[in-house]
Amino acid sequence: MKIQNIVIKNYRLLKDFKIDLEDNLSLVIGKNNTGKTSLLSVIEKFLTDKSDFSINDFNLDTQDCLKNLENKATINIPDDFKFSIQLLFEIKYDADDNLQNLSSLILNLETEDIVVFGFEYFLNPSQFKYLIEDFTHFKKENSSKNIIAFLSLPKSSKYFKTEVRAYEYIGNGELGESQVIEDKKLVSRIINVQSIKAKREVNNSDSNKTDKTLSKLSSDYYESLENTLEEELAIKDLNKKLEDTDKELDKVYPIVFKEVIDKVQLFGGMKEKESLIKVISTLQGKNILKENTSVVYEYAKSFLPEDYNGLGYLNLFSIIFDLEIRFREFRKERELKEDQIPADINILFIEEPEAHTHPQMQHVFIKKITEILDKEKNGLDINGKRDSKKAIFNLQNIITTHSSHIVAESNFDDIKYFHKKNKLNQVESRNLKDLKTDYDIKTKQYQFLKQYLTLNRAELFFADKAILIEGDTERILLPAMMSKLDLEKAFDLPLLSQNISIVEVGAYAHIFEKFIDFIGIKYLLITDIDTYKKTLEVKKKDGKKDKWKEELCNPDDSKVFGTKNGSLKHFIKKDIKELINSKENILVKNDDLCIAFQHKEENYHASSFEDSFIHINLSFIRENKKHFNGIKNKKDFDLKGGDKKSPYELALNCIKKKTHFALDIIYHSNAKYSNWNIPSYIKEGLLWLQK
Repeated sequence: MKIQNIVIKNYRLLKDFKIDLEDNLSLVIGKNNTGKTSLLSVIEKFLTDKSDFSINDFNLDTQDCLKNLENKATINIPDDFKFSIQLLFEIKYDADDNLQNLSSLILNLETEDIVVFGFEYFLNPSQFKYLIEDFTHFKKENSSKNIIAFLSLPKSSKYFKTEVRAYEYIGNGELGESQVIEDKKLVSRIINVQSIKAKREVNNSDSNKTDKTLSKLSSDYYESLENTLEEELAIKDLNKKLEDTDKELDKVYPIVFKEVIDKVQLFGGMKEKESLIKVISTLQGKNILKENTSVVYEYAKSFLPEDYNGLGYLNLFSIIFDLEIRFREFRKERELKEDQIPADINILFIEEPEAHTHPQMQHVFIKKITEILDKEKNGLDINGKRDSKKAIFNLQNIITTHSSHIVAESNFDDIKYFHKKNKLNQVESRNLKDLKTDYDIKTKQYQFLKQYLTLNRAELFFADKAILIEGDTERILLPAMMSKLDLEKAFDLPLLSQNISIVEVGAYAHIFEKFIDFIGIKYLLITDIDTYKKTLEVKKKDGKKDKWKEELCNPDDSKVFGTKNGSLKHFIKKDIKELINSKENILVKNDDLCIAFQHKEENYHASSFEDSFIHINLSFIRENKKHFNGIKNKKDFDLKGGDKKSPYELALNCIKKKTHFALDIIYHSNAKYSNWNIPSYIKEGLLWLQK
């Protein structure tokens, strides 16, 4: 029995939202403010029976629908008006499952083995009359305020109602009739949700106060097993020692508090020497742990306070303590009832486990946590052996993260990418595994994409924009070029302040197209025109085909035949002559993609970054060539007249190593990078990306 889908309607950015859950782990990723926290929030609000919704929890478009019913003095609400937040669980079951709890929710036996039930928080039609009257009165005294402001007032919850319903599942996501579930305890027997929030109490920065985060958690952990049979002997032993300590303290306390007790006696008593108060010892395990126990760590044979640990370790220890408590909640070990068994479905949320941790720890965490979760649900101990004391329970896990390191270490088929639609108040969940179908199964493109992202650039998932480049030269120089433009243009939002990921893709930019469309970001492709010509190598006779050789050449060469650049062939599909003669420095394919490649600049058409840079920065190179480690044949830069070398020839014959050449440029730049110029095609591309 598993939750197959969760559907949410009209809750914050989750306007018309659906996420399908994996059997074991669903890794939820996305940029900030894309609804990851809202997913947990709405589930907890309904399942914990608090229903502490506010009017601001409703999606903004939904709020507008309500505001549109207003006029100058009052509001007219039709009887059939629906203003609600909805949460639905689509549960898949099979013949081996125990349907004792679920059977009452099965409304259609003729379709797939799917049950749908959920919650709705809505404006109660039976309260419309009173709502209209109260708002009309409110409007007389607050003419400038609207219905949303009115429903923000305390006690506005009286106009709302919460219902739990089971729905008839027709098929293909379609629902039929529904019925109200009156037995509220039935829900807790079907679904149990536990969470470890992102806002964990992890702090070691207060030098005036020793942090006791882990000590407090040790108290919570003790409380979670205080009433369980599993640790009965250990708990009894602890309580026995506390009783013995109580007796010893009872002998000492009358002496310690004698002066106070004597003074209290002055105010009277029933008999002589009878005291109105007596101080006795009542030690309790949980209080001992909370107030008097310290979690320490050993270093160089010394015990140091817990707050001397780095925040990363404190966060990790906090999660492990909290996990143990959640596992006991799932097993229902705190109930101490023979008929108390785990819920049919258990969901564990872990929010942003990467807090304060370095990349290596993040890699280790996601690998180890999946092992721990798998062992716990199967009732295994840390060594993988069956522990008869541990109940087996059904568990589905949801981890939210901003960590590219956790993403890289995870199974990509588990990834759920939350994407905020442009100019819309809503978010959608996209499955990375669905992207596989967009790639040709006959090629290794999808496999290449997964391997590349895993090894190099998983941060693309969290970028707002991207720049795809061919190699190391652009990678080294692009940050300097972006800084140069920021200084020259004084942008309100500088390029280097934006969340832009620079990705080396070589000749494989076309493979990234579907992926970048999938994550929905704006991207700039910087590439070379890579023109070539054909020369006759062998002329065949007797009707056989001639053998031609293809070699790179300058775009100004009259014998240019085509381009070897796969990206240009894929994205542009134009004749090479048309590309060469174009007066545009960049080609904007759509709102999200711009392609920048060499065009004629100052009466010269470059074919690569190196010759385009040499052409417009020849004086800069001449001034510093003595100290350039990345070039050879340095005298060629000073040739004049008929011996003068073209930028193409200089790039071809004088650059010893491209990365060294790029580093030479950085090393000899002034503070504002103003002593050299950016090739026009890159400059125009960056200006497009900045907007």
